[in-house]
Amino acid sequence: MELANWGRAGASRPSRRAAGGLAALLAGAAATALLATSAHAQQAAQAGDQQAEQAKQETDAKKDAAGATLLDKIMLLSRTGETAIQSLSSSSHVDQEQIDRRMAATPNEMLFGVPGVAVQADSRRVASSINIRGLQDFGRVAVIVDGARQDFQRSDHGTQSTFYIDPELVKSVDVIRGPVANTYGSGAIGGVVFFDTKDAIDFLKPDETWAASVTGAYETNGHGWTTSATGAYRFNDNLDALGNIVYRDYGDYKDGGGNRVAGSGFEVLGGLLKTTIRPSENSELKLGWVGAGDQWNEISGGKPAYDLDLKQNTFTARYNITDDDKSWLDLHINGSFNKTRLDQTSLVPVGGRYDPVTGLPVVLPIGSKANYDVGTGGFDIWNTSRFETGQFAHELTYGGDWVSDDVDTTGTSGGDSFYTPSGKRRVSGAYIQDKLSWDWLEVIAGLRYDSYSLKGDDTETSGDRLSPRVTVGVSPFQGPGLEGLQFYGTYAEGYRSPSLSETLISGLHPAGVVFPFLPNPNLRPETGKTWEFGVNYKADGVFRGDDALRLKAAYFNNDVDDYIDGASIDAGQPGCPFLTNVPPIFAPGGYYIPTCYQYQNFANAKIRGFEFESVYDAAWGFAGLSASVIDGHTVSYAGERADLATIPSSQVTAQLGLRFFEDRLTVGGEVQYNGKPKGNATAEDYTLVNAFASYKATDNLKLDFRVDNLFDVKYANPLNASTTSTVYEPGVTLKLAATMRFGG
Repeated sequence: MELANWGRAGASRPSRRAAGGLAALLAGAAATALLATSAHAQQAAQAGDQQAEQAKQETDAKKDAAGATLLDKIMLLSRTGETAIQSLSSSSHVDQEQIDRRMAATPNEMLFGVPGVAVQADSRRVASSINIRGLQDFGRVAVIVDGARQDFQRSDHGTQSTFYIDPELVKSVDVIRGPVANTYGSGAIGGVVFFDTKDAIDFLKPDETWAASVTGAYETNGHGWTTSATGAYRFNDNLDALGNIVYRDYGDYKDGGGNRVAGSGFEVLGGLLKTTIRPSENSELKLGWVGAGDQWNEISGGKPAYDLDLKQNTFTARYNITDDDKSWLDLHINGSFNKTRLDQTSLVPVGGRYDPVTGLPVVLPIGSKANYDVGTGGFDIWNTSRFETGQFAHELTYGGDWVSDDVDTTGTSGGDSFYTPSGKRRVSGAYIQDKLSWDWLEVIAGLRYDSYSLKGDDTETSGDRLSPRVTVGVSPFQGPGLEGLQFYGTYAEGYRSPSLSETLISGLHPAGVVFPFLPNPNLRPETGKTWEFGVNYKADGVFRGDDALRLKAAYFNNDVDDYIDGASIDAGQPGCPFLTNVPPIFAPGGYYIPTCYQYQNFANAKIRGFEFESVYDAAWGFAGLSASVIDGHTVSYAGERADLATIPSSQVTAQLGLRFFEDRLTVGGEVQYNGKPKGNATAEDYTLVNAFASYKATDNLKLDFRVDNLFDVKYANPLNASTTSTVYEPGVTLKLAATMRFGG
């Protein structure tokens, strides 16, 4: 059942060329200012013996890190300092090298090939919704940027909960799949995705006081231009700062059939400021701001109907103190506030609409507004104490978190904001988890308490629950080649409270057809219960002394009790009256259908699947293979079974890269097979082939080249494919980029 007839999103290009030129000029001016400031700083900088020693230590550390494979990289999301290969969970890490290699312009491109993860973006490529193991929207997947929850949501076709982050600002992405991530916040029964933005210490070379870079990039499909400038300065050993500004101007792309996809263009003006303060040898404070100004158009009847203007500001403060002499102290305190405002303005008179209260026909005049204002505040504190009892080593982690969502929507009567209700929701939790290690045995036992409250104009509801997690890992072999083999089993539960829209949505469908939305203040929270069995394998010197192999695989079975989804109710059934004050059936421009639409609890959703991820790295190059197979359905209280519409493609992704000229040149390719989900009659199988090359011409000049969809396949993300509407993805796309860097 459709929620509204709002069309697809995208951007109209000619009306914004002047604004684009201004933004490009701003980006260039920022780059010039950064260079000028840095040059002045260079003249003033004094390098003492202490700074030189620190530079040597950082150089040695980077040399050690360079030999690590992708799965060896420390996950920022891990609260006990683990790497993905050490984690007894389905975890993945995407690092800066991968993001650069993919020349990512959207979150979808950053997460290419991560098993169990799909990104739904419609043709609005800047507005993304992450799907993990078939679960998405309304907080089932917690999306976090530098510790700040991204909870923006508006009722619409396709994606419901969207977030906005430009890849140019991101240095790494951590993914934990399943409710084992319940120490990272309430509601994440699908998992957690953590975007970590760039830091000065990662940008500056060990012997540099300042550095700046300018990047220019171009994509052939849609004539997409990107300009980015970054600058960083090290004031002293205990204070550094970084700034970044990025501007993108993308036109409508063509799909693999050569058809222009209307409304697929967009403009982005984003920025980042971050400073790191080290008050003492063992403590660190990071203060950050991430901003976005995105523009696109939504399409109706193949023409731009609405102008969308998004403004987002995210403020974060992250403090940690760790003392090697005090094993009980590893304290982290995070505070954040995220403000997102989306303004929708009609570009043409919009007819065929109905007043959400009376059901009478209305016409939205040019300039009609719909405003979505979402503010999310959060606080998160935890500590890990390390100690031993006999032969057992313990890592005891305990903490709590609190998140507040304030939603305020306004707009013209008959417009779209009516269907994203205003209100307030508070979720909070506390947890304790002990990671116990002994020789070949590792046990993780945790317990989390969640509570929530939700308030609308005349509705108030609340709830709470305890959720356990138990994991047992064994490393039974000690012989050569097998000492890195580890098996684990997990049972974990997660708890998601109903969202404001699921609980409070009401009124009459605004366009095409007329029927009522019914609120449901009696919705029960969802409870995810997951069994997972996995294997980790780590080996060095497999074929030669300098190579390494890392492998992770897992099977999972997730039962989501009281799963919430939209349901149709025939008129005349309890709670769904026949409407007597609406236009007659087959009225001009639309018609009344005798049904109602309401979010309801189903008995459960059953999702099971298999995930695999591996990487082999050697001096000559690297190779990787990942795969995921997911199947799922819902079961109603009446015993009726239905396919789950959010099940993504089954995927197999292979990549190969070769290094030449002392690692200055890297060339390679990717192949990805996508199998259509069971129950999606519109989706089709497809295979993508991509190629990439990167050449570091000098220490200050880097050139990148990439071809996506080399064979110009016409395909659609199954999450965007239905019997009523299908959005096809870009056809063959050539990408070129050059980066100039300066420092001293």
